[in-house]
Amino acid sequence: MKWTEGKPTNVTLLGLALFSLLVFVLAEKTAEPERQPYYDKKLQATKTALLAAQAIKEYSRTIGIPMDAQNDPYQTGLIGQERTPITSDRGIVNAKILSTNPNYAAAFVEMLVKAKVKKQSVIAVGMTGSLPGWNIALLAACDALELTPIVISSVGASDWGANIPTLTWLDMERVLGERGILQFHSTAASIGGPSDNGRGLSPDGRELIKSAIGRNHVELLSEPNLQASIAKRMEIYKAAAKDRPIACYVNVGGGSASIGGSANAKLIPPGLTQHLAVKNFPTRGVINLMAEQGLPVINLLEVEKIAMKYDLPVEVVEKAPSIGEGALFFKDRYSVSSTIILTVLLAIVVFGVIRIDVKHYLFRKGHKTILETD
Repeated sequence: MKWTEGKPTNVTLLGLALFSLLVFVLAEKTAEPERQPYYDKKLQATKTALLAAQAIKEYSRTIGIPMDAQNDPYQTGLIGQERTPITSDRGIVNAKILSTNPNYAAAFVEMLVKAKVKKQSVIAVGMTGSLPGWNIALLAACDALELTPIVISSVGASDWGANIPTLTWLDMERVLGERGILQFHSTAASIGGPSDNGRGLSPDGRELIKSAIGRNHVELLSEPNLQASIAKRMEIYKAAAKDRPIACYVNVGGGSASIGGSANAKLIPPGLTQHLAVKNFPTRGVINLMAEQGLPVINLLEVEKIAMKYDLPVEVVEKAPSIGEGALFFKDRYSVSSTIILTVLLAIVVFGVIRIDVKHYLFRKGHKTILETD
């Protein structure tokens, strides 16, 4: 083969660019979806979360709770009302809608696995009524991984959470148990609110929550102040564990006793933290006390940040999310052999063009030297 001499033409350079683009396209076509670690457990948890939401939806209809197509566009039955007598705090409806995505169960499986919990491990959980979709997803993850969660709930809920007095989080928990979907129940429950004992709620609201705790046969956790409530929760976790070690602590929502108050929420990062930094926390909540014992902690707050980290939707769209899709379940894997072959081929072609260009400039330099000598 005889190499063409002289400077490469524009046509040659354009051809090189197109050939490079073709190689890139061919390399992309070698990608095939590969199942991610714990795929089966993630899918199992997601299916359970979806089944649980459907059960709550059916139950809400039987007790006459209408669906709000505007604020519950996916018709999950997990979105409450803006304001009710048991509403304890402000909330954003879009975050509540996003949290009903059953694929969060797969994200929670991944977090728990990274926290190094093992089959039959005991984990401590603090929940509120604010994010029932996440409560369900976490319990579904525990079910898939065969964990034993010790749950303490705050029944009060923020806007659009489980704040309907006849369908609190404890009612949802009971329904799921009766239908054989999730057999986990709160060990104890508080009223909730900033002091965890109902401060900020009306007397009627507090009585409605106590009624919900009573009809679901859950122990009422009622302490005079936040510090006492935090200490009592630690006692309950220890007693319920029965000398078994607690492997991890999970907080769902913004429960004051669980995270130590709203100021702490800004200091504790969302998601899994292996070693929670010692900071000047205004109040050391249960999550801080657990972390000080050397436990990994999972803080499930800030829906959008968790969504971005796990490649889940960050905006409410018309169509409900499909289960088992996305980076939690599959990631593209490229053919190494094909990529090497294509890279070598491209390198040969590029070398040929560079050789022409170098030869052109070498020839020009040599020609110039001869002219100067003459």
